[in-house]
Amino acid sequence: MDLRIQKDCSNIDWHEVSQLMLSVNIGSFPAEIRQKAFENSASVVFVFDKDKLVGVGRAVSDYTYEAAIYDIAVHPEYQGKGIGKTIVQTLMESLPTCNFILYAAPGKEGFYAKLGFRKLKTGMGLFRKKEYMRERGFTD
Repeated sequence: MDLRIQKDCSNIDWHEVSQLMLSVNIGSFPAEIRQKAFENSASVVFVFDKDKLVGVGRAVSDYTYEAAIYDIAVHPEYQGKGIGKTIVQTLMESLPTCNFILYAAPGKEGFYAKLGFRKLKTGMGLFRKKEYMRERGFTD
């Protein structure tokens, strides 16, 4: 592997980002929506193996004490190689004074626990697609 980390949105193929997200079952937003979300984020990470996009992630923040991590995705062929960990750590390093929250895909909680994240006892969510999120195991 010849990995390269990019921390900005320049020259990103947003269709490729959408395809990567679909390949790991993270929503079905079109490329222009993904682009808007990443461009409006406080921190972004794109990981390439040569010219192939193999991982992404982003964080939103007040840049002071709170941040939320979203859209962590690693191409299935590249999972288990430390790329997800690198993405999360890079996002956290870019916002060094912040606390971080996230919601993990069901079954992926262990990955985040290894990075120091703990389950919230009072975490709450209000989703536009309430039934969809319940069916996928994110809410009661």
